Amino acid sequence: MIRSPQSKRKCAPTETIDDSSRPTPNKRKRMPPQEREREIIEEAVRFFAEVGFEGTLRELAERLGITHQNLFRYFATKEALIDRVYQEVYLSRWQPEWEAMLKQPGKTLEARLIDFYKAYLPAIFRYDWVRIFIFAGLKGVDISQRYLSLIQTKVIEPVAMELRELSCEKPPGETLSSAELEVAWGLHGELFYLAQRRWVYDMTVPEDLDRFIEISIIRFLHGAPAAMQALTRDGAN
Repeated sequence: MIRSPQSKRKCAPTETIDDSSRPTPNKRKRMPPQEREREIIEEAVRFFAEVGFEGTLRELAERLGITHQNLFRYFATKEALIDRVYQEVYLSRWQPEWEAMLKQPGKTLEARLIDFYKAYLPAIFRYDWVRIFIFAGLKGVDISQRYLSLIQTKVIEPVAMELRELSCEKPPGETLSSAELEVAWGLHGELFYLAQRRWVYDMTVPEDLDRFIEISIIRFLHGAPAAMQALTRDGAN
């Protein structure tokens, strides 16, 4: 049946909606360039520590609430941002006084190593430091290699030279062999693995880091000079 125009259903009157109580969309606050750059770096540290270096700059921009294009205004490439993260997490946290601790006159090697690692280990015993380091190694990002080169120059080589002197087997001026360096790396690797267990494998670690450091160094120094002597007798390179 066809209805007449008069029988058509009338529309309900238009309602007036009060928008005053409706929350306004969040807008990114305009920030001075220096503050924005600092925000990007801090978020990049958290981002790479969480997801690794397969995370994209587009994903990072979304986390920051800025456009991909805006991110590129500050860091033109991912490599440039990674280099800044390296400076932020590794180079800026390295303290020159740590090197001085390894050279303190009048102190035994044991005492100097204890002073050094009690200052150094808490500084690297952090979620971002450990996870970025591991992710970088797995992905082939040169953060790990660059930092390990720094450690070898500033820590491992001086310790290896002193271990050689304790073994009384080779003159101090002779070039360190790769085998001698491996002996010196043993202590550093053991202490770093403690941080790896905590922040990569989520395993329980000793609460008293200072005591663990002391015991590890005492054990290391009981065996390392003997190992140096054995290397010399065997002619290891």
